[in-house]
Amino acid sequence: MAELNISEVFNASKVLAGVARHPKLIGPVKGITEAEVYLKPENLQHTGSFKLRGAYYKISQLTPEEKAKGVIACSAGNHAQGVALGATHNGIKSLICLPAGAPISKVEATKALGAEVCLVPGVYDDAYAKAIELQKEHGYTFVHPFDDPLVIAGQGTIGLEIIKEMDDVDAVVVPIGGGGLISGVAFALKTLKPDIEVYGVQAEGAPSMAESIAKNERIHLDAVQTIADGIAVKEPGVNTFEMVQKYVDKIVTVSDDEIAAAILYLLEKQKLVAEGAGATPLAAVLFHKLPIKGKKVVCLVSGGNIDVTSLNRVIARGLVKSGRDCNLVVQTADKPGQLAEICTIIGQLGGNIMSVKHDRVDTGNNINGCRLLIEIETRNMQHVKEIKQALREAGFGVD
Repeated sequence: MAELNISEVFNASKVLAGVARHPKLIGPVKGITEAEVYLKPENLQHTGSFKLRGAYYKISQLTPEEKAKGVIACSAGNHAQGVALGATHNGIKSLICLPAGAPISKVEATKALGAEVCLVPGVYDDAYAKAIELQKEHGYTFVHPFDDPLVIAGQGTIGLEIIKEMDDVDAVVVPIGGGGLISGVAFALKTLKPDIEVYGVQAEGAPSMAESIAKNERIHLDAVQTIADGIAVKEPGVNTFEMVQKYVDKIVTVSDDEIAAAILYLLEKQKLVAEGAGATPLAAVLFHKLPIKGKKVVCLVSGGNIDVTSLNRVIARGLVKSGRDCNLVVQTADKPGQLAEICTIIGQLGGNIMSVKHDRVDTGNNINGCRLLIEIETRNMQHVKEIKQALREAGFGVD
C-alpha cells in the first residue's frame, strides 16, 4: 500500500457526509471512576456497524468499468451489510461470501440489503479464500474488509469526528479484528494530534494482531474462538499490521466473560445494544487493562449486530462476571434449622435467593452432612464477598 494521505480520509468524510450517520459521543458514562469515559456509538450506524464507512467509500471510488462487473466481499457479517448497502445504493451487483456459522440475523440482513450470499464452511479466512476464487473467475472487484487503503480511509473518518467533537481527548480505545478500523482511526488521530494515545483491544480467543505485534511479524492462528465473532480473524492484514505497528500505542486482550459483562453494562447503564466486538473497548476499561487513570477516554462501540438468540446467554454470563448473579456451594450439617439460618444470613445482607438445591448423597460430603447449591441475586462482587464471609463466620463451608 502506498503511504496513506490524510487528504484521502477528508475526501472519504465528504463522500460519506450524506450517507453515513455521525453519532455523537455519549458520556461521561457513570460508574467508572478511574477515567472520564465517553462512547462513540457506531452501533447506531446504518446497518448497525462502522463497516458501512469503509465499504461505501471503496465502492464510491470504483471506475465505471469496475462498477459494471460488480463487487465481491467476504465477512463475518458487518462488512457484508456495508458492501451490500453501498453496492445497492450505487446500482451495483454484490456477492458476499460469509462463514457458514455467521449469525442468521446477519445473513438475512445482508440479503435484505440486496446482496447475493454464498455461505462457506469454516471461519472468515475460509470465506476469504472462496471470495478470491470467485473474484478471479468472474472479474468482480474485491472489497476487502480491512486490508485496503480506501476502506481504511473510510474507517478513519471516525477519528476525524472524534477530534472535531472532543479536541482535548487523551485516549481512544478501538476493537481489533483484521485491523482496518484501528488503522484508519489511529492514522487520522495521530496525523492530526500525535499526542492522543490509541489502544487496541482483541478477544483472548482471537489475538492475531496482539501476537503479531509481540513477535514483530504477522502470525496466523490455527483457530479462533470467541463470542466477539466480528473480530474473530486468524491473521492481520499486510497493510494493517504495518499501520498498527506505526500508530497504535498498546494492544490488550479481554476474555469472553469480560466482554459479556461489558455488553450487560451497555444494555443496563446506557440502553445500548452492542455485539461482542463492539463491547471489547469498554471491557478493557471496566477490567482495568489500560493505563488511563485520570484521562479523558473515548471507547469506540463498533457495532450492535448481536444475534438475539445468543443474547440471553451473554447476559447470564455478564451477570455472573459482574457479581450480579452468584452460585454458592455451602457445606452444612444435615439437621433441622441449618437452611433457615443460611437463608437468614443471606437475606439480612440483602441477597435475593433465586433457587436452592439440597444434595445429601454426594460422596464428597461428610456422611452426616449435606451440600446446598444456592443461586443468589447480588449487587456486585463486593456484595458476594460479604455474603461468603458471613456464612464462613457462622461456621458454614463455602466454595
